[in-house]
Amino acid sequence: MMKRKTIQRSLVLDAVNKLHNHATADEIYDAVIIEHPNISKATVYRNLNTLSEMGEIRKLEIPGGADRYDHCTHNHCHIKCDKCGRLFDVDIDYISGLENNIRDTRGFDFTGYDIIFRGTCPDCKKHSMSQKEKDV
Repeated sequence: MMKRKTIQRSLVLDAVNKLHNHATADEIYDAVIIEHPNISKATVYRNLNTLSEMGEIRKLEIPGGADRYDHCTHNHCHIKCDKCGRLFDVDIDYISGLENNIRDTRGFDFTGYDIIFRGTCPDCKKHSMSQKEKDV
């Protein structure tokens, strides 16, 4: 069933595309209410789910953290900064069919996967270096 395009859904999609940073639902809500203060948080959350179900945006479920929403819907990998928690795209070829290498599927039918590397982003690394210089 085709969902009709709504103004609210367009506002949420525009915010995800403009933020361009793997934003959380709260960050997207904060961006939308700047120009549309009457929109509810529930409306933003509902439309984020609808947009991800429709394939217009990509929902990234982050273990131990808030879900993130990506304007890039193609399969790709990410890296999460251990210090600040921001998420970035990783320039690496996506490994199609990786799930075919699983020896024991435990009965699962696989629908996809997300690979999230961990590390320290350049901003946090720079901040850490300058902090060390102050301590010396």
